[in-house]
Amino acid sequence: MQLLFDGQPRCYERVTWLLERGILVVCVDEKPNLQVLERAGPIRPMIPGHIEQQEFEYIRHGTVNLLAEMTVHDGHMWAECLEANDGAHFRPALLRYLNCFGEYVGIYLVMDNGSSHIAADTRTLLQGLKGPWVRVCYTPSHASWLNQAELLLGAFSERYIKRGSWDSRQAMIDHLEASGLECNELFAHPFEWSWTRLDFRQWVEKRRSVIPCNTSATDH
Repeated sequence: MQLLFDGQPRCYERVTWLLERGILVVCVDEKPNLQVLERAGPIRPMIPGHIEQQEFEYIRHGTVNLLAEMTVHDGHMWAECLEANDGAHFRPALLRYLNCFGEYVGIYLVMDNGSSHIAADTRTLLQGLKGPWVRVCYTPSHASWLNQAELLLGAFSERYIKRGSWDSRQAMIDHLEASGLECNELFAHPFEWSWTRLDFRQWVEKRRSVIPCNTSATDH
């Protein structure tokens, strides 16, 4: 239970100490169902007296599911687009990522309680891996912000997705995967994490006082 409730702050606080002992801390999160939008015209840049303007008319070309994984100690991301946001596609992608770290002793894996993350098949996959051991730290309900991959996706979206226009689904996929490489080269850095285990325990106690015990809570 300790890993479930304060594993993320503990791992983040000790990420350098763990790395020196061959233990990696990684985070995983998805941005599913991104709409592939082709804008009617280019962005009009900001000029004195006028804000930046973007055409509101667009053509839809389907959706894309973006999976992002990151190493906490350096902020590097792995961006991969999945055909569907489900366990059948998530598990092979997660395995491809974890197989990059065969030289480590162990991995702490931070992710939310999404259905593909907590599925029995996913647990079986992680337990049966050869190489480094994997310990999963699930973020509690209403605390997905403890997952640094979610924070990374927020910053990535502002820089590479928000103002985009694509004439096909494949064009967006190519853009996202290339942007992941550029983001690592130009902008990757570890988060300055100040949220401690004590902060988290106080937050948990506060939530217990406002959420009835018989209420089923789900992630925002």
